[in-house]
Amino acid sequence: MQSDKNPPQKVAADATVTTLEAARLLGLAVRSVQLMVDRGELEAWKTPGGHRRISRTSVERWRQGERAGTASQSPAAALADHRSAPPPRTARNVPRVLLIEDSAHFQNLIKLLMGQQFPEVELLTASDGIAGLAMVGQYQPDVLMVDILLPGIDGAALITRLRAMPQFQAMQIIVVTSLDASQRAPYALALHDIAVVHKPQLVVELPALLGACLGKRVLPSP
Repeated sequence: MQSDKNPPQKVAADATVTTLEAARLLGLAVRSVQLMVDRGELEAWKTPGGHRRISRTSVERWRQGERAGTASQSPAAALADHRSAPPPRTARNVPRVLLIEDSAHFQNLIKLLMGQQFPEVELLTASDGIAGLAMVGQYQPDVLMVDILLPGIDGAALITRLRAMPQFQAMQIIVVTSLDASQRAPYALALHDIAVVHKPQLVVELPALLGACLGKRVLPSP
């Protein structure tokens, strides 16, 4: 896919959209669309004047749940497929946490922290927003930990969708993000009343916060 390369010749005006228009069509934040372009997930180029234009066709593929020409569930379909299915449970009746995080480093770090502090808690992971949304519907976790900047659907949009559904009202949510307070401003409405952990403070802040959500005592650091 193209990413900020020279525009194809004779592109019709209605064949492209601006970054803001793409964000509105996809229900994502502008920053999330910019990241999708940077990763080559949306076809885009810059005009001679330096303005970014995104292929409307590539945006429509995402709206229809397709990624790079292969079928993938849309966010609505991801939840609908599992809405009526009973959530699978392990043999033990234990608390369940779902982590939606695309960084392998932070996935491993959180797994390590939970293994030390909450070894009896079941941890599930997803690496993109659409897969994570499907797993919320399938597994109905007690606590959802979610990054903001995710492939597929960003964490803020995911939270907004879940908040609109009565069956997820009791689920605790923790946002884990590399964005500082000023960078989180565009997501303020979606993050209202939700605990946020800045990734540089993750080791210090997450155990106590997760312990409060689970009603469990945090072990003292050695």
